[in-house]
Amino acid sequence: MDRLRAMAIFVAVAQAESFSSAARHLGMSAPAVTRAISELEAYLGVRLLTRTTRIVRATEAGLRYLDDARRVIAEADEADTAVSGIRTEPRGRLAITAPVLFGRMFVTPITVQYLRRYPEVNITSLFVDRVVNLIEEGLDAGLRIGHLPDSSMKAIRVGQVRTVVCAAPAYLATYGTPETPEQLHAHTIITTSGISPVPEWRFVQNDKTTAIRMTPRLTVTTNDAAIEAASEGFGITRLLSYQIAPFLARGELQVILQDYEPAPSPIHVVHHENRQAAAKVRSFVDMAVTCLRANAALAYKP
Repeated sequence: MDRLRAMAIFVAVAQAESFSSAARHLGMSAPAVTRAISELEAYLGVRLLTRTTRIVRATEAGLRYLDDARRVIAEADEADTAVSGIRTEPRGRLAITAPVLFGRMFVTPITVQYLRRYPEVNITSLFVDRVVNLIEEGLDAGLRIGHLPDSSMKAIRVGQVRTVVCAAPAYLATYGTPETPEQLHAHTIITTSGISPVPEWRFVQNDKTTAIRMTPRLTVTTNDAAIEAASEGFGITRLLSYQIAPFLARGELQVILQDYEPAPSPIHVVHHENRQAAAKVRSFVDMAVTCLRANAALAYKP
């Protein structure tokens, strides 16, 4: 049995959830695909797929094996590319992800610079405010804000961000500057549902965390909208420090309650942990790490 070939057939069947669809994709007969899966299951001594008359699904063991099989196949492809000498120049499609505003402010300029340097690469960017599984969504690299769970991803720290409360100087001059979190109840509050599904802001002082439930006058679904409302002097909002960095620099917003801020959240560039990363991934990660660490708004500390 050609184990690498059997792995590729298993991956095709698991992804298509169909023996016949996988057979058409692979240019094989359906019986040959079925036989290859049976031989692989017999070799491993475990059932990888649950078959019904309507659908085929990976078992719990099959799901674990699927991730490993994908990684083994990818590394084999990269080894073939390396020995042929093609790997020396980045080329092909590169898929990346980042939070929406972070992607617009920091990642897009990097991708433009990267594409100008490497004309044989095409980039697809997925900017969403949710945690994305790189393997499941076919992505090569991503930017993550916050502490990372244990995984097989390679993570390179490039900075950190603070969760800050801010308002326009004109608003504070008119209504006063709150000195404690409790005093926020007397102010006009703007919340962003993407960051605060429950309008409750957490503050820390002397290692003690306090949760303050907000009653917002305005709730918006995007950080851009919250920034716009706050910079117009409408009220007080809470965002991540990088999101308002240009407004702080221009004096359009001002951070308050700094003594009550929670610990900063780390920023990482994440990608698949391979012995031989594809040139397109390695070169993008290297550029992203260099550019992001050099950005003062992200406060990188070695």
